[in-house]
Amino acid sequence: MIDLNPETVSNIAAHARDFQASASMGAGEEPVQPIDDRDLEQLSEWRGDTAYIELKNTIDDLEPDQQATLVALMWLGRGDYEFDEWEAAIEYATEAHGVATSEYLIATPLLADYLVEGLALHGYDTDQQQYV
Repeated sequence: MIDLNPETVSNIAAHARDFQASASMGAGEEPVQPIDDRDLEQLSEWRGDTAYIELKNTIDDLEPDQQATLVALMWLGRGDYEFDEWEAAIEYATEAHGVATSEYLIATPLLADYLVEGLALHGYDTDQQQYV
């Protein structure tokens, strides 16, 4: 079970889809933790984008433990961790938590897909969710 409302994750996934559909997301390497200079350069180009601002604010408004859960869900959905390693993913995400969490997540191509997959691995029925 995750310590973050699945509807909140669904909302973030929907915002991520909106933003990444409108932004020119690079098809390069996945960002690493901590965020690297290329990611910061790309993020600076998005600062005035309303979809970016909405997504960033939504993530920034989460409590630190909820942000760590969101990062761990993304890692789980991306295949960095197996489901039976969930506690290790949470632990590492908590240790690695910083002020750049929203930027790290937003700079991840396919963020929405990874979050949805992370929810599905936890047994949430993602077919019933609205992801537009």
